[in-house]
Amino acid sequence: MQARFVHRCTHVIDKQRTIEFYEKALGFHVVRESGPADGSWTNTFMESDACPFQLELTWNRGRTEPYDNGGRDQHIAFVVDDFDAYHELHRQMGCIDYENVAMGLYFICDPEGQRIEILPEKR
Repeated sequence: MQARFVHRCTHVIDKQRTIEFYEKALGFHVVRESGPADGSWTNTFMESDACPFQLELTWNRGRTEPYDNGGRDQHIAFVVDDFDAYHELHRQMGCIDYENVAMGLYFICDPEGQRIEILPEKR
């Protein structure tokens, strides 16, 4: 038996802003979108060539209240090939939420408040 992690869903209010964030911050791109013909909701799937799983951004028309998406303890994590370059990019974007210099990691937040841990490659 085998199980393979394929995607993580997060609910979004501002789909386009969130797509643009993941494109710039982590190099993801949209690979497909699905939803009903009436446009009442969409599931937008994003991936990166360097990442074996996808992000699913679920948007519901008319939703104005922010989603919880699991609270501040929930997060996804990425190992990056150039920690300093990513840190500088994220600093310029203003999306760094928390830094733990002693542990050599930091967190960024997407436009919906989803926390993302950034880790260096093991040296």
